[in-house]
Amino acid sequence: MLNRFLFKHIDNSSLVVFRIIFGLLCFLESVGAIFTGWVKRTLIDPEFTFNFIGFEFLQPLPGNGMYYYYAVMGVFGLFVMIGYKYRFSMISFALMWSATYLMQKSSYNNHYYLLMLLSSLMVFLPAHKQASIDAKNNPELKSDSMPQWCQYVIILQLFIVYTYASVAKLYPDWLNTTVIANLMRGKQDYFIIGELLQEKWLHYILAYGGILFDGLIVPLLLYRRTRKYAFIASIFFHLFNSFVFQIGIFPYLSLAFTLFFFPSDVIQKRFLKKKVFYEKGEVFIPKLQKPLIAVFSVYFIIQIGLPLRHHFIEDDVLWTEEGHRLSWRMMLRTKVGHTNYWVENKETGKRLKIDLNHYLSRKQKRSASTKPDVIWQFSQRLKEKFKKDGQDVAVYVESRVSVNGKPSKAFINPDIDIASVEWHVFKHSPWILPSKQD
Repeated sequence: MLNRFLFKHIDNSSLVVFRIIFGLLCFLESVGAIFTGWVKRTLIDPEFTFNFIGFEFLQPLPGNGMYYYYAVMGVFGLFVMIGYKYRFSMISFALMWSATYLMQKSSYNNHYYLLMLLSSLMVFLPAHKQASIDAKNNPELKSDSMPQWCQYVIILQLFIVYTYASVAKLYPDWLNTTVIANLMRGKQDYFIIGELLQEKWLHYILAYGGILFDGLIVPLLLYRRTRKYAFIASIFFHLFNSFVFQIGIFPYLSLAFTLFFFPSDVIQKRFLKKKVFYEKGEVFIPKLQKPLIAVFSVYFIIQIGLPLRHHFIEDDVLWTEEGHRLSWRMMLRTKVGHTNYWVENKETGKRLKIDLNHYLSRKQKRSASTKPDVIWQFSQRLKEKFKKDGQDVAVYVESRVSVNGKPSKAFINPDIDIASVEWHVFKHSPWILPSKQD
């Protein structure tokens, strides 16, 4: 029964069209990062980047190397789009994008994480067997069908993303529209709609509409009678996000996902105009059936488990940030901090206040004031710098943080040498002061 569901062949029009759009978006994301100055601000100008802990070996290329790096990624995106050397191009893009994602956290974005996951999934999908240079050069490769699992791994990934995004919004500051109001306050100068975005009634529509959209969009797209209306809602939702929040390719990638929910004959007629439509429903069990099922089972267990880890870590994730990343907690809070770093010579007891402007970019300073793992990493960095100058130092941090516009509270224990403590990925760091304070 499981084999028939997974390995039954269906028409591959949706995957083929998605590959074309996906490759184009990968190209635009890569070259856009160059021309908008993102690469310069994030990877070239800073003295150093804050890697994901454990990936310190991933460092930006020196000089203007990251411009070339992103340009090469863009070329691989184009190759994916036209289906040229598809496997090699998709693997190359996935590895390069994953590396650049893991080498910096200052511009952390759930959408970047999703692109890393999708690029990895696309490596396994036979998206180049139609409307591709590969199929043209090698007629034996050409096929009008694909196993049904190719469609459902994308749908399941989307369901996980949207479901967790919806559930994460079920907390007081989102429900009373505090978060939305804070987010919209910075959009007041937008042409025509700036004042409208400050209206309380709109905040409620956006807050509760966001919960309902994220929670229901996948089931509504799967159900034939509601699919058309869900698709129209998707267009409005994602175009609104694109204009108001300016989040790059993600809204358009999200719209491309809807290809997997419509019947293949509709996709074929609208986009490919190919003469052959596959509807035999044959079942072909591959030789690597068990390893394939095992790999995807482990993958989705991890995808379901990672966003839950903050429930097993002490205190509120909105305060501690522990378990926040890789959990689809999108635009859930605004956080402002004021932090002082003190370096103390262990021999003389002399203290030096660190001027963050000498070390960090503006965006890095925000992270080094509100995110404990970045505070820990910067403390380690300071210790190493002074060690090179022949000094054995301790690093103390005084920090106050405000979440969602509430009064600021002490964030880091100022009596603990942050540079001397270890970092634990799945445990609470006791030097983070509790969110509930007198």
